[in-house]
Amino acid sequence: MNKTDTRPVVEAFYGISSPWAYLGFPKLRQIVAQEGASLILRPIRIIQANGGIPLRTRPVARQEYHRVELRRWRDFLNLPLNLDPKFYPCRTIEPAARLVIAADLQGLDGAGLSWGIQSALWAQDRDIADPETLCALVEETTGTDGKTLLAASDTPEVMKAWLKNLEDAEHLGIFGTPTYVLDNELFWGQDRLDFLQRKLQSMKTLSHADMEKENTV
Repeated sequence: MNKTDTRPVVEAFYGISSPWAYLGFPKLRQIVAQEGASLILRPIRIIQANGGIPLRTRPVARQEYHRVELRRWRDFLNLPLNLDPKFYPCRTIEPAARLVIAADLQGLDGAGLSWGIQSALWAQDRDIADPETLCALVEETTGTDGKTLLAASDTPEVMKAWLKNLEDAEHLGIFGTPTYVLDNELFWGQDRLDFLQRKLQSMKTLSHADMEKENTV
């Protein structure tokens, strides 16, 4: 982001395989656009040091309720979502996550790529741990060469950013994904997006009040 950009910044810490991150992504982007904010994508995995629990290690009752909630939200949001996607849980999410980081660092449409990856997993039964699939998704969403970006995702710069995301998430107290961070306040889960929007609106109101105060001095 440009250093002269004074827009409020929303940081999205999310697992790229999280169904909740997938379900919330369109609304997140809509809110950011509506409220004149800037969005920074920070892919992570579940932070177990803070109490995050991978789905498949949770008690069966919690896993079953997770499925019920996914169906409810899928139908409410009218988004395509397979309740039993062929390639979930993923063998690994790190290559896909680092690919989004690499796209952002190169000034490509990281958000578009992220949505393409998430949709591939949850709506298209594609394997986002497979390098060939990732290359194809890069080309479909950004129009650039997939192999080149995939190679870039293995560079020290991208690896440093990935590890920084994990470090910052742990430091902030994040445990699950998606968690949206605005002005050091955490909003965990796509069902908290309305609260995120209210926070953005209150910041906008305060900013306008400060400007009016300065103009009357």
